[in-house]
Amino acid sequence: MTAREIAGYNVNVDGEGFMTNPTEWNKEIAQALADEIGLGELTPDHWTVIDFSRTDYEASGEAPGLRRITKAGGVPTKTLYKLFPKGPAKKIAMVSGLSKPTGCI
Repeated sequence: MTAREIAGYNVNVDGEGFMTNPTEWNKEIAQALADEIGLGELTPDHWTVIDFSRTDYEASGEAPGLRRITKAGGVPTKTLYKLFPKGPAKKIAMVSGLSKPTGCI
């Protein structure tokens, strides 16, 4: 585990850059991470997905995968790829301050 500064906050991350303590996350960190991975300004649609992912994580203890977000979160797969292109599940987890979803390469 490594500590790094994101948006002026010191947070713990794993070797791939995923936060290891979701309680260290905040919206400023989310926006900074989104900028780092090329998402730009987070829109209300992004926040809907992020909020669902964090709530689902609190209930289940693991970051939701793409199928869970589409089925339980009600966000179509096509929309997820538009909001979080090229690997949406990993990008959603990263920006949401969660660990990498199980099953992601």
